[in-house]
Amino acid sequence: MSKGAPKTPAWWFGDAAVPWWAQLLAPVYAGATGLRRRLYRGGLLRQRRTDVPVIVIGNLAAGGAGKTPLTIAVVQKLRDAGWRPGVASRGYGRKDEGMARWVTAETSPEEGGDEPVLVARRLAVPVRVDRDRAAAARALAEAGCDIVVCDDGLQHYRLARDIEIEVVDGARRYGNARLLPAGPLREPVERGRCCDFRVVNLGHGGGEVGTGFGEWPMQLNARAAVPIAGGRPRALASYIGIRVHAVAGIGNPQRFFDMLRALGVGVVPHAFADHHAYRVEDLQFGNDLPVLMTEKDAVKCAPFADARCFSIPVDAELPAAFWVALLDRLARLR
Repeated sequence: MSKGAPKTPAWWFGDAAVPWWAQLLAPVYAGATGLRRRLYRGGLLRQRRTDVPVIVIGNLAAGGAGKTPLTIAVVQKLRDAGWRPGVASRGYGRKDEGMARWVTAETSPEEGGDEPVLVARRLAVPVRVDRDRAAAARALAEAGCDIVVCDDGLQHYRLARDIEIEVVDGARRYGNARLLPAGPLREPVERGRCCDFRVVNLGHGGGEVGTGFGEWPMQLNARAAVPIAGGRPRALASYIGIRVHAVAGIGNPQRFFDMLRALGVGVVPHAFADHHAYRVEDLQFGNDLPVLMTEKDAVKCAPFADARCFSIPVDAELPAAFWVALLDRLARLR
């Protein structure tokens, strides 16, 4: 594992005992977040509503669950259905997070955030980053968007929403089901029952992971390996039986490594913290083996990537019935 790899507490998703200090702090966190929810529900804290429908895609557990691939898929389906979508995001990890800005394909990840830049490059739709997601949604509506998709922000109650989609990591689920810092949850598991849809990320192929009643399965299908420095894409099958350096700075790097291994690729894993700011040295491994990385990491490594480096884009695939249900709900709002 590489220097700077994420240090997820062993007790969150494993069998390790929860430290006493985490057990003491969890009720404090629960009280503070619970009070905040009640203040919004009671109207003492005011939600901000836009003139267009808002879809919020988020998760309860800290770390990645596959929100951005789902956001991209939702926006694509909305465009196909005749909507003019825009994407709102906080743009976590960018410089000067207090400044709102428009993100385009030319925006640097340092200024726009890695996930918003990835969305802008994949979709060419209006993308607005703002710590205040309600303000971002208003800006998108004023720019001509007739629907806003919020990438993350399930707990950002200031933004009123019409549809909530909870995304769950199919392998890790809710871990030990405790609230921070005793567990990975930002809100109790019961909060998910208030969401309109629950999407379970099964990763590549799903493996032994399944879905329960009322859950929608999502698979992430890897596309060809795309040279970051330019050139023709290569089929992932060309790496079968070949050792590669696999680089992932996402919420759950293991998901990326497992996907490559399932395809028959010989993986030398290098996990970095989510939203890691890459440097040239991070990709120096002492040999010339190919370097395969997530698309999210590739947008940050593009300025110094060489011929060894490839991006592995993934597409979210969900049942046709999910899209029928989502578009039917939106038709009633429209």
